[in-house]
Amino acid sequence: MTSHEIDYRILGEDIQIVEIELDPNETVIAEAGAMVYMEDGIMFETKMGDGSQADNGLLGKIFQAGSRLLTGESLFMTHFTNRGYGKRKVAFAAPHPGTIIPINLSSMPGNTLIAQKDSFLCAALGTKVSITFNQKIGSGFFGGEGFILEKLQGDGLAFVHAGGTIVEKQLNNETLRIDTGCIVAFEPTLSYDIQRAGNLKSMIFGGEGIFLATMRGTGRVWIQSMPLSKLIRTLSPAGGNTHKEGGSVLGGIANIFED
Repeated sequence: MTSHEIDYRILGEDIQIVEIELDPNETVIAEAGAMVYMEDGIMFETKMGDGSQADNGLLGKIFQAGSRLLTGESLFMTHFTNRGYGKRKVAFAAPHPGTIIPINLSSMPGNTLIAQKDSFLCAALGTKVSITFNQKIGSGFFGGEGFILEKLQGDGLAFVHAGGTIVEKQLNNETLRIDTGCIVAFEPTLSYDIQRAGNLKSMIFGGEGIFLATMRGTGRVWIQSMPLSKLIRTLSPAGGNTHKEGGSVLGGIANIFED
């Protein structure tokens, strides 16, 4: 199914909103509860599935909806359609502070983007939102994205959200090591694995976590500076943020060691 062609603009700096402009009969799909406002003429309907395959039948829709539960998302998606005579706008925001990234799926290898399981915000109708399993069992157990990732497929615009500043890195047959929780999305041409973070002392007292994500190959990866999990730990009274080593396994005990 060819995706609908939608126009958009992103509003704000630190806590952003994406405003989608729809022509008559154009539709955008979004996570339940993501809508901020919509103009007169926009009608919405909650459905199972993303509507990318109109003829996949009831069982197909149930399977697709059930797979979304594995990612922690809602069973349903909301379809917003312009039923008016002129252009109409509808806007969406992420459930937590951060940045919204527009992705043109037609520019992705295989028209596919792999994203962390809670990053999808909205997309043009025709975009297929499904799950993919990480082939590396170590990545599944220890990666910040977990064993289950989201797969976005199509030839239109999709929008993902992440925390803090977003950095896009282009790898050219290179290797990049990243904090496991900081990966937002990556092209399917990159391989994703989890490796130990240095020697035993670095793993225990370094404050960078026990494992790091390793991206290899040629393709793009999007990285967030403040994933929601890290923000929660930082703001938590029990987060152990008194010292720089607060993120390590044994916290401030590392201060008694010298290099």
